[in-house]
This record gives sequence, C-alpha cells and structure tokens, in this order.
Amino acid sequence: MIIATLKEIKDNENRVGLTPSGVKELKKFGHHIIVQKKAGEGAGFSDSEYLEAGCELMDEPLEIVQKADIVVKVKEPLSQEYSLLDNMIGKTLFTYLHLSGVDPKLTIKLMENSITAIAYETVEDENGKLPLLAPMSDIAGVLAIQYGAEYLQKKYHGRGITLGDICNTEPANIVIVGAGHVGIKAAKTAGGMGSKVILFDVNEKVIEKAKEELSEYLGPNLSKNVRVIKNEENIFIEAIKNADLLIGAVLVAGTKAPEVVKEHHIKLMKKGSVIVDVSIDQGGCIWGSRATSHSHPIYEIDGKIYCCVANMPGQVARQSTQALTNATLPYLLKMANQGIIQSLHQDYRFARGLNTYQGNITYESVAKDLQMEDKFIPQNS
Repeated sequence: MIIATLKEIKDNENRVGLTPSGVKELKKFGHHIIVQKKAGEGAGFSDSEYLEAGCELMDEPLEIVQKADIVVKVKEPLSQEYSLLDNMIGKTLFTYLHLSGVDPKLTIKLMENSITAIAYETVEDENGKLPLLAPMSDIAGVLAIQYGAEYLQKKYHGRGITLGDICNTEPANIVIVGAGHVGIKAAKTAGGMGSKVILFDVNEKVIEKAKEELSEYLGPNLSKNVRVIKNEENIFIEAIKNADLLIGAVLVAGTKAPEVVKEHHIKLMKKGSVIVDVSIDQGGCIWGSRATSHSHPIYEIDGKIYCCVANMPGQVARQSTQALTNATLPYLLKMANQGIIQSLHQDYRFARGLNTYQGNITYESVAKDLQMEDKFIPQNS
C-alpha cells in the first residue's frame, strides 16, 4: 500500500504525521512511503533521516496525494488544501479532524470526494478511551499551564504573578474545568509548582478517578495544593472570583464542546487574569473563546486575557510527533496490512474513528452539530 505524509501548513504547526522510525516499521511490511520534502524539519527530522528509513521524498503535495492510498496528517486540511482533497477521490485520510469545531465546508469537501476520513480524536480502545487523543491532551495540559504563566506577566497586561511557590506570598489560584487528560495533567503541573488548584467536573466517577491519579502523583501535596470537586454554581462562582488562571478542558468526544463557563462567570474574574481554552479545537467551552494562532495567540475582553491556540502541541513538535506516531502507528499498520475497510470491520472501536465514508457522515454527533442529519449513516451500515 502507498502511504504518504505531508508538510503541515497551519500556523506554526511543526508536527509531522510520521517519524522516520514509523517509516521504517511500515517498510518492514513492504509498504511504499512518500514524505513531502522538509515535512519533518519543524520536528527535528531531516530529509536524510527519512531517506535512510526507506521512504520516497517528493516536492509537490498534489502529486503525492494522487499517488497515495492513505494520507497521514496531523491537523485537519485547511481551505488552501481543499484542492488536494479534490484529488483524493475514494482515498483515505487519517488525521485529527475535529469536524464539529471547524468550518463545515471541510466536511462537505470530504463527502463530495467520497473520502474515507478517519479522525484520530474519535478512535476508541477496548475501554472506550481515546488513545490517539490522549498523548496530545497530556501535552496540551502541560502547555496550558506554561502559557498561563507566560501571559500572567505584566508585559501582556497580566496580573504580574508567577505560578510557582514563592515564600511570603500568596500562591496563584487556578481553576480548571474538566477532569479528563488535559485537566489532570494541568492540575499535576500546577500543583507540583505550588499553585492552588481547583479542578471541577460534573461526573462523580471522573472526579474519583482524578483524585486517585492526582494523589498518586502529588502525594500529600494533593490536599495542600489541589482540590477536585463537583461543579456546582455557588462553589464555582467563589472559585472564579479568585482565579488568576482559568483553563477550559471540557471534552465530549466527537461533538462540539458545551459552553460551561458563561459570560457572567467571566465578568467576575479579576482584570489581568488569563483564560486558556484548550477545548477550542471543538469550538471552546468558555464564553468569549475564539480560535487563535501561535503568531497571534492572545486577545483581551474586558481586561481578561484569552489564549485559544488550536494546535498548542505544535510548539513542542519533536516530543509531540514522537508521541503521536507511537499512538497512531499500530492503527496505520492495521489498515495497511489488512486493508482499510477490513480493518475497520474487524475492530469496531477503531471504526469509531470513521467520520465520513462514501459521501456520508458516519459519526452521529458530527452530523447533528453541523445540522447535516440527512447525510448521516451509521458506521455499521
């Protein structure tokens, strides 16, 4: 099978869909791999490394997708790449898509070209978890704290505080909404630094799991620095009044993120406080959030600083590319070795990643969010 990966063009997206070691593994099974020239440069992988791994290097993305059976990317195709999709009729795209949170024109374009679009973020494992989203969520959780610390500085109009444990000063107060991978990793990072963290969720089971994981990591610092509690309005209001940093980390797999932090909550926050909405890939979970880029990462509303970069892990591209390839490669091998449709039929959890197929939407919440229910067919039909 011919498998190709392209150079990402999203603003400061330095990740790449395959590492040289991933190429080597695919080559063991006799597959032909095409990598666009300089695709791995931003992640620290040179063209010579890809050549040594046994791939073919090509310049033109249009020629690459015309030759490929499977195109492996990192981020959803941008409008500038729609012409590539027009040359992928009936082929397979394997990448993060977030169709509920991006321009509906992308979904239309995928359907028009009968592309088998498999979204990393909706593939499930045997426990119903999201194994291809988890590594990037962990990285985003760490980066949310780092970004928050950066923009709390006065040069960005922030409150002028650090997130560290500084003697004879009050620690920073951090509110995190959503106790999944992003929220837990952010709480671990901030709690370990000495900030006071309140991690909110609405699901009792999720809360207990988060407490258990945080306790193992932070030990006695859990009760000292981090609280994990159920999101109730009166408690949340008191927390948000004191928050220096608010992190949105709400995820409902494959669907648009609910707006759980409302305008009246934001108005209670102090001027110079920072809001990092990691849920922005799926539309954002905080009032006032809109997608930003690494080139222009922040904006202000009423003195509150928003950071809503939709591809945060792209700035730690080497580590995130390695983590991503390690997660996606087993599924890519499955498709290449067994055949794409056969591999989806044999593993219904993997098939949960299927978002469009033969001109239809195959993930129900995407169809609902985009108001395209007439284009929906079940994945098992």
